[in-house]
Amino acid sequence: MHRASFVMITHNRREQLRETLTQLTALPEQPPIFVVDNASEDGTADLVAREFPAVRLLRSSRNLGAVGRNLAVQEVTTPYVAFCDDDTRWQPGALTRASDVLDANPELASVTGRCLVEPELREDPITPEMRYSPVPAPDWLPGPALLGIMAGLSTFRVSAFREVGGFSPRFWLGGEEELLALDLAARGWWMCWREDVVIHHAPSRVRDARRRRALGIRNTLWTLMLRRPWPSVLRRAAAVLASAPRDRTTLAAVAESLRGLPWVLRERSVVPAEVERGLRLLEEPQRNSAARRYVG
Repeated sequence: MHRASFVMITHNRREQLRETLTQLTALPEQPPIFVVDNASEDGTADLVAREFPAVRLLRSSRNLGAVGRNLAVQEVTTPYVAFCDDDTRWQPGALTRASDVLDANPELASVTGRCLVEPELREDPITPEMRYSPVPAPDWLPGPALLGIMAGLSTFRVSAFREVGGFSPRFWLGGEEELLALDLAARGWWMCWREDVVIHHAPSRVRDARRRRALGIRNTLWTLMLRRPWPSVLRRAAAVLASAPRDRTTLAAVAESLRGLPWVLRERSVVPAEVERGLRLLEEPQRNSAARRYVG
């Protein structure tokens, strides 16, 4: 029986999706694959239906962003799910290794792998932050403890993902993983990084960098206000904004985050003290991380 499924969201990336699915369907694990097409206009969904009939295709009439993953997870019957992006390539054996780790550690919610960026196969800038994570961890944890993950590099325990409600519909896309990770940690779940779970990333050129930056800033500010004590909100928000260009895109992101204050204050629920301690330990690595620059 399969232990893990792949879930992928896509939007107007037909050719890159074809390459990714060609690689995924050739993996020795032969896992079930779910593709959520977020209202593509370039024939993506028809390509999947025609060329990859074994892939379970879900067609959305609008672009749901990350919430498309939630829809697919409702259909998943395996105990684990890996969120492969349409521009990532999980290497042979990576899904098996992640599943083995989850099998052996029932208190573990997710395993995040090591990302190598194509074509040079250099490590993603986020790697040192995960490899040398200062978050205190129990002896049994099979890798550095995380309080933030990258969805496209991670395999989740389906029951844990469903327990916290998956990705927030309000966030749409861009840094949507941070809130999910904090909610898992608040409920006592652990997350870890593994060197031996390897994923290649071929960053797509089909993206609006400025909109991605705006969403990343907005969602980061929302996550801070939703889950951190106010002194931490102010300290971390200042660091985030200091790393962003001083332009209309950043200003619009801040304005959008402030417009969300009514619902943010209604839904605000501060993480437990032990989680906040881990988050404080992460602030210096995040401040110095090349991966935490809001540019574009």
